[in-house]
Amino acid sequence: MNQNRMSDYQRNAILTATPAELTLMLYEGAIKFCNLAKMAIEKGDVQKAHMNLKRAQDIITEFRITLDHKYPVWEDFERVYDYIYRKLVEANMHKDMEALDEALKYIREMRDTWKQVMKLAKTQK
Repeated sequence: MNQNRMSDYQRNAILTATPAELTLMLYEGAIKFCNLAKMAIEKGDVQKAHMNLKRAQDIITEFRITLDHKYPVWEDFERVYDYIYRKLVEANMHKDMEALDEALKYIREMRDTWKQVMKLAKTQK
């Protein structure tokens, strides 16, 4: 029952979120999946590590395919997302903690930047 309430809460949070909040949720999700993958690698659980790294890769892919090409900075974002994606694939193929930490560092930086953008947009309203 408690699990159902949490699922309902999460579903409602997603359905009522703004596009900016959804983007933040995706960054948070990618970070969560990377952290879960790290724990799985440490425990030697290759399947769980793969599953969570694949989820993080899927989120980064979503960011890449939804980039708005009408803004000149899209190419910069594409390069960063491409780098993160390649590091996640490397981490997944070799269960490489160093590559995973590198990807996680950049995902966190992107998330923190996004939070600042959201804060700035809020103060300008």
